[in-house]
Amino acid sequence: MPKQETSLLVNIGQLLTLRSPAAKPGPRRGPDLKELGIIKDAAVLCLGGKIVSVGTTKDALRDSWVKNTIKKNRKQITEVDCSGKVVLPGFVDSHTHPVFTTPRLIDFEKRITGASYEQIAAAGGGIRASIAGVRNATVADLASHVTHALEQMAAHGTTTVEAKSGYGLTLESELKSLRAIREAASKWPGTVVATLLGAHTVPKEFQGCSQKYVEIVCREMIPRATRERLAQFVDVFCEKVAFSPQETEQIFVAAESNGLAVRAHVGQLSETALEPLLRFNPASFDHLDYASDGDILQLAKHDTVATLVPGVNYFLGIKQYADARRLVDAGVPVALATDYNPGTSPTTSMPMAMSLACTQMKLAPSEAIAAATLNGAWALRLAGRKGSIEAGKDADLAIFDADDYREIPYWFGVNRCVMTVMNGRVVSRK
Repeated sequence: MPKQETSLLVNIGQLLTLRSPAAKPGPRRGPDLKELGIIKDAAVLCLGGKIVSVGTTKDALRDSWVKNTIKKNRKQITEVDCSGKVVLPGFVDSHTHPVFTTPRLIDFEKRITGASYEQIAAAGGGIRASIAGVRNATVADLASHVTHALEQMAAHGTTTVEAKSGYGLTLESELKSLRAIREAASKWPGTVVATLLGAHTVPKEFQGCSQKYVEIVCREMIPRATRERLAQFVDVFCEKVAFSPQETEQIFVAAESNGLAVRAHVGQLSETALEPLLRFNPASFDHLDYASDGDILQLAKHDTVATLVPGVNYFLGIKQYADARRLVDAGVPVALATDYNPGTSPTTSMPMAMSLACTQMKLAPSEAIAAATLNGAWALRLAGRKGSIEAGKDADLAIFDADDYREIPYWFGVNRCVMTVMNGRVVSRK
């Protein structure tokens, strides 16, 4: 892990702190999603991997404690002039699948000619197309790919990443994938949260007897991942082409008994009743392209975050996106993520996900930013450390070459991020 630095960012054109003046508990909802806590001509002092001071540049340079801190650390300090820049919390990408070996180009071409997700999966494509590569790869090979993905994410302003297994679908290959995530995380200055997604799809050798595979996930994968401290979450793809709600509950029970938190892919291709799953207090329900009015009302009463992944709909050519406005207006906490993966969302860019959220799901730029930072942190249960720029939180920031924060989702397909600060480590793209 690179050594932490003392850094002072000054003359920030717009600093988006994401601090809430109301100081309400829990993830951002409804109108509060637009609260960005903007400070103009701002300064941020980071020391020991933490944010220690936030305010205007004028006040920071006059503050005796800040001046003494700078004086004592002058030789080690990294001072960054952010004139004409926007600084915001580093993005929290709370849904990614980085453990794979090759892109799925055949699926890509089939989809262009009209094949559906289900048709591609039935023909041996989709998730199963990535299995052989992962099963045959070494931990070092997989870790190298994950490391490359993390570096690309950081270049776009992401400082915290949730990383799932899920392309091995055997005990050993799922553990191997999680070990690869751990190895890559140890070399990256940002923060990685590992998720066991052994229940990504039913592997070919268990077709017609999915319950036997579910028992392997519950009795072998989850206990081993727990003993080796390889994962913080267990995820399930709850869908007709994958695992039933009853199987999902069974896996959630196993996760709960092993002390792991849960999350789920749900409502991507069809509607699934969410209320039975809410008793497990999942950190997030991801996709939610389909959700009933009743389930939305129930979600609004919980802190379970609806993580939306518009890159999937864009890449698959699906015209119907998750109804973000309906969710936000109902009071459901909403996050955004890339869903980086080789088959349905091969992007590492959170700004691109934000742009799609604005143009296709009608989120305001301010809502998209809160969803991509603070609510992403809530989706990973890291909001006490991540997602806003406040004294005491981890020094995770993204610096953009922009005069106005709305430019971040406006310039789609263009990377305006010039620097990130990850746990106090300054990384520049130039």
